[in-house]
Amino acid sequence: MPVDLPTLLAPAQSALLLMECQEGVIGAGAHLGELAAAVARHDTVRHIARVLAAARRARVPVLHCLMAQRLDRAGSTANCRLLAVGRKGPATLVPGSAGHAPVAALAPREGEWMMSRYHGLTPFHATELDQLLRNSGVRTVVATGVSVNVGILGLTLEAVNAGYQVVIPREAVAGVPDDYVDAVLEHTLGLLATITRVDDVERIWG
Repeated sequence: MPVDLPTLLAPAQSALLLMECQEGVIGAGAHLGELAAAVARHDTVRHIARVLAAARRARVPVLHCLMAQRLDRAGSTANCRLLAVGRKGPATLVPGSAGHAPVAALAPREGEWMMSRYHGLTPFHATELDQLLRNSGVRTVVATGVSVNVGILGLTLEAVNAGYQVVIPREAVAGVPDDYVDAVLEHTLGLLATITRVDDVERIWG
């Protein structure tokens, strides 16, 4: 089925989501070193910054979806291997800390949403995200960030379940390993979302 990308990405009905683009996740102090290495290798932050700049020019709402921890880890659990890894060592995603902050190249500006969650794997789960998007007239979410393995996949599934269209700029997401990311994009996310290029989003929002 042909995709009318300009209509899908009409600024009045779109929003940009940045998934866990935080210092403690993909920055120098990241606890998931392999993921941070993939982000660096593919220059993912620079590509996300291109999408972010285009969204700002087009006045598209921007939502920074962040993972948070308390120092005492209260309210969170380790009911899977991924969350268990995040509990090893000191808490690095405490609000106000360097690790919790978005990476400098993607720092929020006034008027952009910063949404932190203390539980779960995706930004739609038990947060205000869905209602904020609906109240803003959003019908299409543009997903960027990490990881294709879990976060972007989960975000996409929940967005589709909630009735949104999802657009994924290929260079603006990352995961590990590379061949697995390619397979997920082709065989799973390609069935759920419109996979496009950063150049196309810049052109439409430019």
